[in-house]
Amino acid sequence: MDYLHDWANLLLRWGHLIVGVAWIGASFYFNWLENHLERQNASLGDGVAGELWAIHGGGFYHLQKYELAPPSLPEPLHWFKWEAYTTFLTGFALLWVVYYLNAGTMLLPPGSTLVPWQGVLLGLGVVFGAWFVYDALCRSPLGRRPAWLAMVGFVLLIALTWGLMQVFSGRAAYLHVGAAIGTCMVANVFRVIIPGQKALVSAMQTGAERDPAHGRHALLRSRHNNYLTLPVLFLMISNHYPMTYASEWGWLVLAGLMVFSVLVRHYFNVRHLAGRKVWVLPAAGLALVTLMAAMVPEPAPSRQAAGNGAPEVAFGEVAAIVEERCAGCHAAEPSFGGFAAAPAGVALDTGEQIRRHLKDIQRVAVTSRYMPLGNVTGMTDVERATLGAFIAAPSPAPGS
Repeated sequence: MDYLHDWANLLLRWGHLIVGVAWIGASFYFNWLENHLERQNASLGDGVAGELWAIHGGGFYHLQKYELAPPSLPEPLHWFKWEAYTTFLTGFALLWVVYYLNAGTMLLPPGSTLVPWQGVLLGLGVVFGAWFVYDALCRSPLGRRPAWLAMVGFVLLIALTWGLMQVFSGRAAYLHVGAAIGTCMVANVFRVIIPGQKALVSAMQTGAERDPAHGRHALLRSRHNNYLTLPVLFLMISNHYPMTYASEWGWLVLAGLMVFSVLVRHYFNVRHLAGRKVWVLPAAGLALVTLMAAMVPEPAPSRQAAGNGAPEVAFGEVAAIVEERCAGCHAAEPSFGGFAAAPAGVALDTGEQIRRHLKDIQRVAVTSRYMPLGNVTGMTDVERATLGAFIAAPSPAPGS
């Protein structure tokens, strides 16, 4: 069963990546296309808002965009929607396999007052409930004031992150924020953008008057999807970097990383415009460097501070801690349920393997304190300090 679980994890993650690349790639391309249309060409035909010539793969392409629609409906007409839908479906399935089937370990922190099924229901409520809050805001008077809408949305996202970090593990909190944003992005396609496009096609077929509100709403949601892409991409990979979410300030770290990623996206959106804001990218870089400096971890506590007065640490003491607290998962044949092989290929069965991964142990068990997952094996502060003291000692000799 653990073996099949690992394959389900792999195949869903791989599929999610493939369709996500397709969706994001199409989004980035159409945004680039919109920004590079030649709109002043005198030879443009009636109703044509802009055109673009491009060369790729040994051939020339000539693209035109109509202000509203061409005189007649072309056949076939290509729609871009299934990339978004399949990204959501694979992502939701992956969320279930990784977090909900192992809620006691992956979703809830040590000492949680929630039982696994309650955590799962809360997670589902966040993922789907976020859309109704976001959609209501977009349809409210704030929808006509995009800057204010974006500010309110940003504050709500950070508040959601803070709240989730009070009940979920930091890793699960970040992933659920990403899932909530991704659900809103997909629902924008399913509930607003595609229906607007269908209404435009229907009006062409029946000769009915075209409602400009469809285009206005679709443009707002499409712009939101464009700016949310980079934050979602970070949240997709955040589980690999516990230094971002494994502290009580993880919600503030995410706020800073979101500001950085939105500034980067904004730069690429406006860099082609006359009088472009050249300061945007340096400002984003400065914001990131400032955040990195603020996140520098404090030195690991000494053994004395943790309650053990002996400063010298023997390797045997370290090996005993690793065997008891880590090797249940990180072994050639894990004894802990849910793993068919050592996570990330890191096995800690032998002294040689432990020494090879000392820096990894320091990073995840001492500095970020994120491992063991959910602290299911009960690693103590004294044990973490013992590991830190041994690793910090200059070149510990084998057998010492």
